[in-house]
Amino acid sequence: MNRLSLLCLCVAVAGAAGQAQAETVVPLQGQSSQQIQQDIDACRSAATSSSSSSTDSGPSGQRLRGAAVGAAAGAAGAQVRGNQHDEVYDRVDDDVKQEYRQDRAKETAVAGMVVGGSRERRDRRDERRADSTSTGQVDSAAYASCLQGRGYQVSP
Repeated sequence: MNRLSLLCLCVAVAGAAGQAQAETVVPLQGQSSQQIQQDIDACRSAATSSSSSSTDSGPSGQRLRGAAVGAAAGAAGAQVRGNQHDEVYDRVDDDVKQEYRQDRAKETAVAGMVVGGSRERRDRRDERRADSTSTGQVDSAAYASCLQGRGYQVSP
C-alpha cells in the first residue's frame, strides 16, 4: 500500500512539474518522498538550463543588407530615369545629377532598411517558434535521462 501511494505521488509530481505529457516516475532504490521531490526539482532545473543555454542569437544584419541593396537600386533607378530624359538630363550639371542619384539612393536605402528589419523580425519569430517546439522535446528527454541516472524508472 505504501508503494502504491508513493507511485501516485510521483505521477502527480511529474504532472505538476510542467511537462507536456504526464510521466510515471518509479523509484528503484527505495528513495523517500522528500528525496523524490528533490531529485525531480533538480532534474527539471537541469533540463531547463541545458535547453536555454543552447539557443543562439539568430539572424542579424538584414537591415544593413536591405539598406545597401536599396541604396544601389535607388542610384541605379535614378540613373535610368535620367537617361530616359536624355536631352534634358545632358544639360544638367554633373553635381546636380550626383545629388539627385544620392537623394534617390537615400530614400530607397530607408525603404530597404525597413524591409530588411521586417524580414529579420519575421525570421526571429519563426526561429523562436521552432525553438519552443524543439525545446519541449529536449527538456523532456533531458529530464527523463537525469531521473534515470538518479535511480528512477521514467515512462510516458
